[in-house]
Amino acid sequence: MSFPVLETNRLKLDALSKDDSTSLFELFSDNSVVEYYDLDAFTELSQAINLIAFFNARFKGSSRIRWAIRLKETNEFIGTCGFNTWSPKMKNATLGYDLLPKYWGNGFTTEAVHRIVKAAFIGELSCGKLQEPANKSPLLSLLF
Repeated sequence: MSFPVLETNRLKLDALSKDDSTSLFELFSDNSVVEYYDLDAFTELSQAINLIAFFNARFKGSSRIRWAIRLKETNEFIGTCGFNTWSPKMKNATLGYDLLPKYWGNGFTTEAVHRIVKAAFIGELSCGKLQEPANKSPLLSLLF
């Protein structure tokens, strides 16, 4: 199964690689980014390398998926987003995201999340398709 690459007007969402280690370390070593996470700020580059391996292993196990968020024009890494849990039986998921603080306030996270949620509901992802609720929320109505 190949990793799904998604695009928006300004972003490219693709797999994390070891080349992203330094950028991921910068992201997760920032206390303002991890303030509400269940982990402490990174102090060593090896933590970022291990996190990339963890994210990629979860995708291979078809249980979760995490994308690198990149600026489409430059391919610069600016954050991550993805599904932290995915239940094929219940057809539901939870998602998370993080962004380098210098990119906060520009709508990048909204754009990335909008695209991955749409992919999940229209069945573009190998982990299955999420179930639309009987009464669509206003947010879901924007997606379709």
